[in-house]
Amino acid sequence: MPINELRAMEIFAKAVELGSLRKAAAAQGMSPQAASQALSQLEQRLGVRLLHRTTRSISLTEEGQQLLEATRPALAMLERALQRVRSAKDEIAGPLHITAPRSGFVPVIWPVLNAFCERYPEIQPDLHLDDHISNWVLERSDVGFRIGAPPEEGLIARKLFPVQLIICASPAYLERHGLPLRLEDLAAHRCSVFRHPATGKVYPWYVKVDGELVSRDLPPAISTNDIELELRAVLDGQVVGQLSAISAVPHIRAGRLRPLLLQHMTAHMGVYLYYGSRRAQPARVRRFIEFALDQLSNQTEFVLTDSELQAGP
Repeated sequence: MPINELRAMEIFAKAVELGSLRKAAAAQGMSPQAASQALSQLEQRLGVRLLHRTTRSISLTEEGQQLLEATRPALAMLERALQRVRSAKDEIAGPLHITAPRSGFVPVIWPVLNAFCERYPEIQPDLHLDDHISNWVLERSDVGFRIGAPPEEGLIARKLFPVQLIICASPAYLERHGLPLRLEDLAAHRCSVFRHPATGKVYPWYVKVDGELVSRDLPPAISTNDIELELRAVLDGQVVGQLSAISAVPHIRAGRLRPLLLQHMTAHMGVYLYYGSRRAQPARVRRFIEFALDQLSNQTEFVLTDSELQAGP
């Protein structure tokens, strides 16, 4: 049924209930003229008169009585369904669809999601982890996270924190192979490289030289498409690696890794939270966005602070 016919049916039923087309128009939030026109169009489409109308009263025709009796249960059911949707919109409950990177992002997203579910136990999270740059609209996501550049236009993006790329090695590796003091020294060291899990593309190392971002291709002693495996290889002293601060910072602070060549560290990427229109967001989505921004914006759990950078290795 076209939406204009459905609206006309609601006006018709409400006019009978209230005994006045003017009152029905007010109840539907429209002018008496618009209500009268909608009802007339419905009568023209059906080819029958539904109401006898005068300036003071209305009464049902035989055809109007039959239509009202046949449609009243369905209209009442529709009204109940609409009311449930309106109520659910304001509840912190129900499904919450989230997209996020797969590689190395669980330590970031899980503490936030876990705390949010503890606070709102009626939330039903549906978390899709994928390293493809996904189309959040096609995947029906409410909110997404991305590492890299801001998402495409048409989405609202909020930067949470920078992603530092830190060259580091374990104390055991440095004891065996020595400390690289210059970027050029890395050519004589065992280095790891990362392959994108979705494309298989080998990433160069990105470093800052004289304030400019440059890339360096290094002969790999180990290459992998898994962030956790690369981290394990660096921790176990097999290689020097350029790791994201998300992976490396907890181990640096615990003394299991040492940052190297910090003057060349770059933070040209970021972690972004993104979502669609600010309007018509269910309360559960709005509350999660606010919660994630509060938990992750400008935090230092996955970022070396200025004092740590100044202290050096």
